[in-house]
Amino acid sequence: MSWSQVYSPVAGSIALSALVAALPVAVLLGLLAFGHVRAHWAALAGLATSVGVAMAIFGMPPELAGWAALNGAAYGLFPIGWIVLCAIFVFDVTVKSGTFEVVKHTVAHLASDRRLQALLIAFSFGAFIEGAAGFGTPVAISAAMLIALGFRPLQAAGMALIGNTAPVAYGALGTPIIALAAVTGLPLDLLSAMVGRILPVFSVIVPFWLVWAMAGRKSMIEVWPACLTAGVTFAVTQYFVSNFHGPWVVDIAGAIVSMASLVLLLQFWRPSTTWSFEHESEEERTAEAASRPVHSSGHALRAWMPWILLCVLVFSWGIPQVKAFLNGGPAGHPNFLSGISQVTFNVPVLHRAVLRVPPVVPKPTPEPAVFALNWLSATGTSLLLTGILSGLLLGFSPGALCVTFWGTLKRVRWSLLTIAAMMALGFSTRYGGLDASMGLAFAATGMLFPFFSPLLGWLGVALTGSDTSSNVLFGGLQQITARQLGISPILAAAANSAGGVMGKMIDAQSIVVAGVATGQQGGEGTILRYVFWHSIALACLVGVVVFVEVYVTPWIIPAMR
Repeated sequence: MSWSQVYSPVAGSIALSALVAALPVAVLLGLLAFGHVRAHWAALAGLATSVGVAMAIFGMPPELAGWAALNGAAYGLFPIGWIVLCAIFVFDVTVKSGTFEVVKHTVAHLASDRRLQALLIAFSFGAFIEGAAGFGTPVAISAAMLIALGFRPLQAAGMALIGNTAPVAYGALGTPIIALAAVTGLPLDLLSAMVGRILPVFSVIVPFWLVWAMAGRKSMIEVWPACLTAGVTFAVTQYFVSNFHGPWVVDIAGAIVSMASLVLLLQFWRPSTTWSFEHESEEERTAEAASRPVHSSGHALRAWMPWILLCVLVFSWGIPQVKAFLNGGPAGHPNFLSGISQVTFNVPVLHRAVLRVPPVVPKPTPEPAVFALNWLSATGTSLLLTGILSGLLLGFSPGALCVTFWGTLKRVRWSLLTIAAMMALGFSTRYGGLDASMGLAFAATGMLFPFFSPLLGWLGVALTGSDTSSNVLFGGLQQITARQLGISPILAAAANSAGGVMGKMIDAQSIVVAGVATGQQGGEGTILRYVFWHSIALACLVGVVVFVEVYVTPWIIPAMR
């Protein structure tokens, strides 16, 4: 079976076809934000709409639509769902052991002001986890840490989502940029450099935006030195590493410098007032601070041990050589794990059966559909190992660890269903050609394309939950459109990734992860409403920056070799 995608099935009009193609997104976001429908039902409704539109309007054969949805659901459970499950398992181990209370106290002693805690955890520490793991892990970890420090669930979720923006393009050791280079054929170093000439602006803005969203403008001004320190040090490091080294350790290096600089600043400067939430009275805050125990360095180190292990293991799992070894060895040099630790197979019926056609691609190109079960090298497995080792070192018995893991699984089961349904929606949209139809509508904006180019990336991440997936979906289209309009393809492709990071706030995967981490299952619509306009405003600002770089400062764009 073979089927060629059609991009303007509604009266031959790209605009009308794009509106119809957007129905699954409208159903999903509408039910979440305004219908107060639980996330898994909203995702299933969006999936049903996507499959229905793909078959009834775009002419996709039912068998192909079904396999595309199944492929997406499988990807949602592994590796994404596996990461979420194991990240929450690590957190549950630390909570049950009592060590998270110590972590909370050490952070509170470092900065009792809620604004500074949000900067340290949601922005700087979250960027470190994004750089090492990505795929929802930083939102899960940051939100859980914030709520344990006393943040209200909605505020914890919102701060984690807003903070997890500027680092996303270089997440998981540069995976989105590496994927973008693969699908466009553009030089990896130039793409890394160009994204590093867009996002540093937002690395400076986001800390201020984060505190403003949480505490208001006046309270943000009170801590401007901390916001500036966290943002500028991250931005400068982000620029230099991305331009002179590559995409691999941009976030990790930036986060370390940002955290160290902020801690150093706090040795010499403190805000004039200690800001807290409205529900925290002065008496309660004073009493809480007085009752907060002071832990020895050894006790604190033991409490931080699971998080240190997490950083070490997740970072190690992301090193290409380690990943290749865990997958059975590099090509031509298999080891004893070959054929055991990674099982790869073509998705039945779907593999290379769907053809992408011009103008989305230069010539008809069959879409691959390959599922890789790399159970040992998956990031989630490093998190599982973190939980097991941490639990054993903290005195858990194997039986107690199994009970804890089972409890975590029961707690996130509906979230795993939501993620599976959401990824099924994204895959059916991609293979059905709905994404390309929407993309072509954006491309028809002509001179304004540099402004809308990042918004296309934003849409891709909002749909798929992944900057990597958005780059795979729209990277080629961005490049082709840019060449037709006489714009640098390097800039257009980089704009897709840079704009996509702002969609990370509102994709279903991130919303669900934030809801699970903060105990707000069923309240995903409230979280979405909290961050929705922040996401749109920041995405439009990326569009403005890219527009200026095209028509005002074109010298900033690296030249093609």
